[in-house]
Order: sequence, then C-alpha cells, then structure tokens
Amino acid sequence: MTVQPRTIIPIYTSRGDASAFLAYPYLFNPLGDWIGFVTAGRDVYSVLGVFVGTLTSDPRILRKRVLEETRPNLKPPPPPEKLYPPATVPLAKMMSELYQDTLDVLLDEPERLHPLDSGELRPDLD
Repeated sequence: MTVQPRTIIPIYTSRGDASAFLAYPYLFNPLGDWIGFVTAGRDVYSVLGVFVGTLTSDPRILRKRVLEETRPNLKPPPPPEKLYPPATVPLAKMMSELYQDTLDVLLDEPERLHPLDSGELRPDLD
C-alpha cells in the first residue's frame, strides 16, 4: 500500500510572506509545528479549539476586529505528526486591501496560533 503525500498549501500574510501551511485540516507554522485546524466551513481554530478567524481564498486568515457573536470552542482533532514544510513556496498573488474593520491574524495577532506546548491559554502544570 502506498501512502499518498498530503497537499500542502502555503498560507500568506497580507505582506506576501508564507507564515503557515495547511495540510487539511491541520495548520502548521513554518517550523512544522501544529498551530491550529480548519473546519469544512473554512473557520480556523487554534490547537486549543478557540476560534481565530476565517481562511480566505487568497489564502489568508482574516477576522473582524470586533466579533459580533462569540463562537463556541471546538474539540480539536488528534494531534498530527510533525510536518516538514517545503523548502520553497510560490510567491503570493496580489491580495486585496483590507477594510479597517478586518485584521490579518498571521500578521497582526500571530500569538493566537501557537503550538500546543506554548501560549497564554495553555493550562498550568500544577
């Protein structure tokens, strides 16, 4: 039985930097650490199951500065194996400007997507 390689999609910031990688449904940072997951509806959640934003077709992770409704936390999928990101990625295509009420999560709030073993919302080790 042969294992099919996963398709790895670079996720860019509005500046055009590849700051995350998607191997559906898992999101990884450039070091290959798991930082979140994406639902079928393109919603992005952290490794703790907290809503972070929405994956656009650019592809970027965006969200409104002020959320009108809170989204319930989701149970994260089981942790994946470490990903080995590609050595090179294609250049980002031209991206549309963001409105004042929208922010780029990977650019403006990268701390929302952190590995499982770090981050402010991690449980204490008492």
